[in-house]
Parts: sequence; C-alpha cells; structure tokens
Amino acid sequence: MRPITRIALWLHVGMLLFVVGACLSVAMAQPIPRDAQRYQLTLKREAHFAWGLQAPVATFAAQVHQESRWRLDARSPVGAVGLAQFMPATANWIGGIDAALSTRAPSNPAWSLRALVTYDKWLADRIKADNACERMAYVLSAYNGGLGYVYKRQKISPTPGVCLDRTCNLNPGVAPANQAENQHYPVVILRKFEPIYASWGGRSCA
Repeated sequence: MRPITRIALWLHVGMLLFVVGACLSVAMAQPIPRDAQRYQLTLKREAHFAWGLQAPVATFAAQVHQESRWRLDARSPVGAVGLAQFMPATANWIGGIDAALSTRAPSNPAWSLRALVTYDKWLADRIKADNACERMAYVLSAYNGGLGYVYKRQKISPTPGVCLDRTCNLNPGVAPANQAENQHYPVVILRKFEPIYASWGGRSCA
C-alpha cells in the first residue's frame, strides 16, 4: 500500500470513529425519558400557575424524574401512584389546598403535576432556609419524609438554614433506611437530575 493511500485510510477510519463517538456522546447527553416530552408543557403551565413565571421548572421536572421516571402507570409497593407518586391520604389532603385537586386523580397527568407543584409551594411557604437552593432541598426532604421531619432536624442543627450536606444529614431518631432515603432524595434531584432539565426553565440550584 502506498503511503498516501495508507494515510487516506487512517483518516477515513479516524473520521468514522469521531462520528461514532459523537453519536454516542449525544445519546449519553440526552437521558430525559421520551415520556417526559409529552408532559413538558403541562408541567410548565402548572408550575407557573402555582409559583409564578420564575417557577423552578427544571427542579420539578427532576423531581418527577426521580419519583416515576415519567411513567404514568408507576406504582410503589406502599401504594403511591402516578407521575408524582402521591399516597392516597396525601391525594385526599391536597384537595383542601386547591379546589381543582378536590377530585382525587393521581393517575391523571395534569392532576398529578398540579398536585406536585402545589404541595411543593405549600411546603416552601412554611420552610426557612439560607437561600433558594437550600430551601428547595428542604422542600424536597419534606415532600419525601414530611414537614415535621424537617423541623426536627432544623431544631437540632447548628446550621438550620442549610440542608445539603449539613442538616439533612442529621438523623433525629428515625430508622437508618428512612434517613438514608430522605437524605439522598434532595441530593439526587438537585445535583444529578436538575441540570438535565435546565432547558425547561428555572433551576433552584443553578
């Protein structure tokens, strides 16, 4: 093989490898489930209704991602249902916060997404923190484990305004497995999944 032909061959192979690598990179950079696109506009509408135009839509999208991976038929072993994984008792309770949610329908995507952002707003209005990111971390912790759990940890914390890597790591007498789950919940949403949905709208921890 003449040198120029060998060079041309290696250039061709190199180009093929570059194209394949680029395709793989694009695929790896798009981990948003296909079903998420179906509900994007609904989530934005409900988030803006409950939180205003500055709503952290990317945060809510990340939360849905963690809860159900955007599967409408998602159901937990303990009975949580739908995109936002509402338990029956919480689904009943949220109807008292928003009349539009009074007819319990956690398997309905619009109901589920409205319930999620409404519950998050209700929690946010009752939590104090040092900044918007830490406040949302507490909101997520409360969504997962209850507002009382957040208050207990803040009460014994030397830094009650900070959740991530600080107060939310404290265990005020609960089962270790529950603590581990609750501690992980805001971290994975805000640090792992929220950046994925950055193009959807505002972030809590940009």
